[in-house]
Parts: sequence; structure tokens; C-alpha cells
Amino acid sequence: MGKLFFYVALALVVVSGVLFAPEHAALAIHPMDQFNVASLTGGAVNTFAITNVTLWLALAVVCVFLLMVVGSSRRAIVPGRAQSVAELTYGFIYKMVEDVAGKDGVKFFPYIMTLFMFILMANFLGLIPMSFTTTSHIAVTAILAGLVFFTVTIVGFVKNGAGFLGLFWVSSAPLALRPILAIIELISYFVRPVSHSIRLAGNVMAGHAVLKVFAGFAGALGLFSFLPIFAITAVYALEVLVAFIQAYVFTILTCVYLKDALHPSH
Repeated sequence: MGKLFFYVALALVVVSGVLFAPEHAALAIHPMDQFNVASLTGGAVNTFAITNVTLWLALAVVCVFLLMVVGSSRRAIVPGRAQSVAELTYGFIYKMVEDVAGKDGVKFFPYIMTLFMFILMANFLGLIPMSFTTTSHIAVTAILAGLVFFTVTIVGFVKNGAGFLGLFWVSSAPLALRPILAIIELISYFVRPVSHSIRLAGNVMAGHAVLKVFAGFAGALGLFSFLPIFAITAVYALEVLVAFIQAYVFTILTCVYLKDALHPSH
């Protein structure tokens, strides 16, 4: 039944586009234009330019500060909304770090908490109309993933020394297979920052591109424009959920990588 409704709605969208769209209107939808980096000062985009990325990254930091510092500064016995959200988030991430990375990983809780809050705020700010989604850019997510990769690797060698290499040696496997598995484990380890960054940027970018496509249809389909509007509402609700899930996935993977650094043996 659900599939039938989908195909009927899709057919109505196509038919309405043919019959009721203005004849002079061209259906020119450019969903990727929203990800263009632009200078806010009107000059060229270079290393020292203040761009829309700079602005929305700064706003994400400000929002984290307002929620976690200003919002919980009163420390009331009966917390307000901001303090409740801050305390719930704190407890949620602390429990995650403790459960996944173990007691040894709790000392890295401030770093992991900062990662989660920054990505979450950047994702939510990107859902504001006419805003810029910084986490849709691989340049941003690659830096975050790279920092996690180098931090975890350094921690692994500092804490375990050469024993950290035990992460790549599957001692439970047959001896003949261990060198092959070691190569596979080594490759997968260095692929981590790539998958870590692309997963976040790709999911955020895809959702925003779909929203832009449906918005373009809504502006061009005339009488039946309400169909894409319904789709936009549904996709937007999904994007709110994705904004949280992607921040959560990035953070829990960080905890998993940290656990491997702290306890590298298979």
C-alpha cells in the first residue's frame, strides 16, 4: 500500500509538472550550489578570507558555549530547560565513553564531549533556512577525523609502546593466516579517517541536496506543489534525526577507536 501511494504521488508530481507549470519557467535545480564557499568580505576565497564556513563554524562554537557554560551556570537544584539539556547530554556522553572505551577512556571524556557537541550544533545550525552546513564539507570533517586518528594513534603508542602493534596481529587466527590478516588490519586502520569523515559529510550533504531538489519541484509544479512540500516536511523531520545520529555515530566510533588504542590486543 505504501509503495502504491508513493508511485501515485510521483506520477501526480510528474503530470502536474507537465500540465500546470508555467510554460516559460525552466526547471533549473542546482542542489549543490548551497555548499559553495563564499567570502563574506567580497574578496577572493583564500587561506585568510572570512567565509560563510568561518561564520557558521564560529556560531557552532558559540552555541556550544551558550548551552554548556551559560545555560548551566546557575546550577539550580531544579534545573531549567538549558541546564536540563546540558546535564542530560553530559550524562549521555559520559556513559557512552565509560561503556565503550572503559574506565581508562574516561580521562578523554572532555575531548569526546567537545567533538559531539560541536558536530551536533553544526548539524542543527545547518537546518536553519539560508544557513550554511559546515559538516557537509569534507575539509571540515576530515580535520575532525584526522585529529581523532592522530590522537588515538599517539595514545596507543604512548600507553602500550610496541605492544600497540598487537592491534594488527590476530593471535587467535591460524599462524599461516596471521600475516595476511595483519596487512588487512593495517589497511583498515589507515582507512579509518577516510570512512570517519566521509560518513558524516556524505550523509549531511545528501540530505540537504534532497531538500533542495524537492524545494525546486515545489517552486515549479504549480497546482500540485503541495506534494513536494509534504515531502520536504517529511525529509526535514528525518534530517533533524540524522543530525543527531551522525553526531552520535562519529562520537561512538571515536570511543571504539580509543578503546583499541587503550587495549590493542585481539
